Amino acid sequence: MVTDACRRAAEREVCSPANLNSPEQTVISGHASAVKRAVETASQSGAKRAVILAVSAPFHCALMMPAQERLEKDLRGAQFSNLQMPLVTNVDADTIATGDEAREALIRQVTMPVRWEESMRLLIDEASTRLWRLGRGAYLSGCCGR
Repeated sequence: MVTDACRRAAEREVCSPANLNSPEQTVISGHASAVKRAVETASQSGAKRAVILAVSAPFHCALMMPAQERLEKDLRGAQFSNLQMPLVTNVDADTIATGDEAREALIRQVTMPVRWEESMRLLIDEASTRLWRLGRGAYLSGCCGR
């Protein structure tokens, strides 16, 4: 439903899923007017809740490509060591172990959706016993299924 609402609302603008947090919560990103249309479409289509979030930029969508390109230049010049323990990236919802993989994931994360739910499922399936979430807010911690 969310992807369809974004597609219908885009009208030659950017509007796409940005944070795939849980079956009950997907955050979308893009041009403000397209996001507003998507919220209206989702509400009319029976979404339990659809609201505009106060954010400082259209994170995790194609509109961030100029920032991604600038960041990529810096990251290509930085040395990345192989990881001391596996890391699940939320851009791929997969485990990585090398510095090169970490660099590539960081670059792509700027314009790609956060695959939070899939990342948490992978951690749970791999029998992780401790999960840490750093940052503000508590909603995502409740999406872990534990």
